[in-house]
Amino acid sequence: MPQEQLDTVSVLLRRSLSKRRSFRSRVDRDDRGWTLLHIGARKGDLKEVKRLLDKGMDVNAPAWGPKSKGVSPLHLAAKGGHVEVMDELLERGADIDARTWGACGWTPLHNAAKERKREAVKFLLENGAFLPDDMNDMRFNPPLHYCPG
Repeated sequence: MPQEQLDTVSVLLRRSLSKRRSFRSRVDRDDRGWTLLHIGARKGDLKEVKRLLDKGMDVNAPAWGPKSKGVSPLHLAAKGGHVEVMDELLERGADIDARTWGACGWTPLHNAAKERKREAVKFLLENGAFLPDDMNDMRFNPPLHYCPG
């Protein structure tokens, strides 16, 4: 999704959320099932991620949209290679080995590897991402299968 559209969605959700007292699970999501925390993590917006976590957003909130089954904010930060955001999410209790639901069963490490975000892959491995020889997605590909040579 282009940056301009992400910014528009973020503004609209922020306006909607500002009228509520709490972050309820189904109401405060866009059409992909993303919360503001998902959007902030995908954009690499550390300040926004901290603000949302301070307000009580669930660090492991899974997205439940048609193409985002179980994607966590950490999956999205890893996909973008946003190491500072990944670090903040892990400090706040994010599951480093969270798996998506459905066909793939990807972890944040799969996302970082697929997008060739070397620093993110290194960061996840250094912080305990699970990588035994037989760990794979539902297509039987290990995360490092997606890494370039």
